[in-house]
Amino acid sequence: MHLRIQALSLLVAVAAPLAFAQQPATPAPTPTPKTYQLIPGLDKSIMDTSVDPCTDFYKYACGNWAKQYPIPADSPWSGQGYNLDQYNRQVLHIILDKAAAANAPEGSNTQKVGDFYATCLDEAATDAKGLAPYQPELERIAALKSKDDLAPLLAYYQLIGVNAFISFGKQQDFQDASHNIAYISQGGLDLERDYFLRTGAKDIEIRQQFEKHIANTLKLIGESDAQAAADAAAIVKLETALAKVSLDVTTLRDPKQVYHWMPVGDLTKLTPSINWTAFLAATGAPAITHLNIGQPDFMVGLNTILTHTDLATVQAYLRWELINSLSGTLSPKALDEEHFDFDGRKLAGIQQQEPRWKRCSAVVDRSVGEALGQSYVEMQFPPSSKASTLDMVKSIEVSMDKDIDTLDWMAPATKVQAKEKLHLVANKIGYPNKWRDYSKLKVVRGDAFGNALRAREFEARRQIAEINQPVNRDEWDMTPSTVNAYYDPSMNDINFPAGILQSPYYSPDQGDALNFGSIGAVMGHELTHGFDDEGRQFDGHGNLRDWWTKEDAAKFQEKADCFVNEYSQFQAAPDTKVNGRLTLGENSADNGGLRLAYMSFLARAAAAQQDINAKTDAGYTLDQQFFVGYAQSWCSVWSPELERLVATTDPHAPDHFRVIGVLSNSPEFAKAFSCKAGSKMIATKVCRVW
Repeated sequence: MHLRIQALSLLVAVAAPLAFAQQPATPAPTPTPKTYQLIPGLDKSIMDTSVDPCTDFYKYACGNWAKQYPIPADSPWSGQGYNLDQYNRQVLHIILDKAAAANAPEGSNTQKVGDFYATCLDEAATDAKGLAPYQPELERIAALKSKDDLAPLLAYYQLIGVNAFISFGKQQDFQDASHNIAYISQGGLDLERDYFLRTGAKDIEIRQQFEKHIANTLKLIGESDAQAAADAAAIVKLETALAKVSLDVTTLRDPKQVYHWMPVGDLTKLTPSINWTAFLAATGAPAITHLNIGQPDFMVGLNTILTHTDLATVQAYLRWELINSLSGTLSPKALDEEHFDFDGRKLAGIQQQEPRWKRCSAVVDRSVGEALGQSYVEMQFPPSSKASTLDMVKSIEVSMDKDIDTLDWMAPATKVQAKEKLHLVANKIGYPNKWRDYSKLKVVRGDAFGNALRAREFEARRQIAEINQPVNRDEWDMTPSTVNAYYDPSMNDINFPAGILQSPYYSPDQGDALNFGSIGAVMGHELTHGFDDEGRQFDGHGNLRDWWTKEDAAKFQEKADCFVNEYSQFQAAPDTKVNGRLTLGENSADNGGLRLAYMSFLARAAAAQQDINAKTDAGYTLDQQFFVGYAQSWCSVWSPELERLVATTDPHAPDHFRVIGVLSNSPEFAKAFSCKAGSKMIATKVCRVW
């Protein structure tokens, strides 16, 4: 467990990577009904120039997006990130169809990728297999004679990715980021915590739908109507109790709230209901004397819950956790549909399932992503793009170095520390320097259930084996085709998969104005995360260390509160405003990122002796192109369900407010579009930290 701060929130992940099948034949290449194309960095067709740019620049830049790119039936949204993700899926589709038909040597990456995918595609075999693959797992639960026997089962669940009560694994030590340690933290919830606790009409409706969903799932594995209804009610009651002792999403952003270095023996003091010696032994973890107990109060609360919950309810909850974790894309059709109906239709507003080839490509990418990613990089990401985007990152780092010098509120001693951290940031572009070794993972064509469980256990054991070992700073947490990026405060690195380094975010064929306005702003965003309310608590080596003077820390908080107050006024849904405290880190990074990208753009233009105020063939000055490129990188339209879901659970503000919030704080934007004082896009009080 480590804190990771992402730039883009792709939002769509309703399929679980589990499969059940008999021997399939080699599948025929699967059709691609719709072709997605890369969108240019400045696309006039999605603009609505009838809108005053100084009143609502998002509508000006993106007003026709919904007409040009309406929400597909198999998605809860349509946006630039979605379009690029679908384009990448097409690329993976080509790679996977070829691998599935290759008859590659046993044990090769091509064999593993191809057989995983081919087995996934055989929906008929999956359905014919039915519930048989679940039976050994369900029997483990039925064999429990006492709650005292829980520990080995909970440990096994951690290995196969089943969310029950807790989360266990490895993380970087916040006090010594060169070293991996074990952690244990809160878990066991199948909705975000506050859904169980809020009292609004919509939240009550979702809880009722959730309970019905649990009952329907339990009936599909053989429970009677009456038993399923009773078990579902008991499970919701149990998860509500877990929610009450869990930290909320805002508090979880504070690293000091999730790091408690304690002796292993303290687990027994906190939660004596679980035999932790047996648990740790069953995970296969190396011998440990201490670990991070992320939320000690949760562990105390968990003990109370286990003590007062009867064995039958615990077993019902475990059955639900097992089935829910293993349902989705590759479960039998009835379970798959029930899983999608709640997670997709009701929570996110998706009308229908994606085509199977799309869902299977996502399964393979999650399961053996770096094996698949090698072929993706060969097709999509030439060395020239890596060199060019790395050069952009370095120029933005130079801009931040200069920007730190201009901060009149920061003391010289803190500036020295800030620059030291900045100069230690590692830049990871495109793909890992060393690819993950999958030689110990066995993939068998026709054994979908076994492939999926082995893939989950392979990754869990790979990470657990790194406990007590030096940190591998070459590791990535995203696959090469991912349309996203992140900053890791423990690693002090910024990570840009090849998947996002394409148009509209980046193209070698579009000028610096558009490249810096789009991907440059994301690069600046990730760099700023190292100095936001969360990232600033870590030093340049990734250690949790207070390197701020007391006075500067107070000034930082005052400036950060400006963002909290600004974004908390945005009405994201009819009954929901943006949570300015939850979104503070992302809002700070958005604002800082645009500023740094703009500084770098100006430096490049000056070096090239370009007149940024001269009109170009596109009809805009280079200065204006920069801001249009930024706004258009966030063009999107969401279902009402998704909009509310994001507004209540996501640390990112909805896209519209990300653009409005950032540009309203930008005097450079106001100048580029000749916005006068009093215009709606101009904040009465400009917020700025970096």
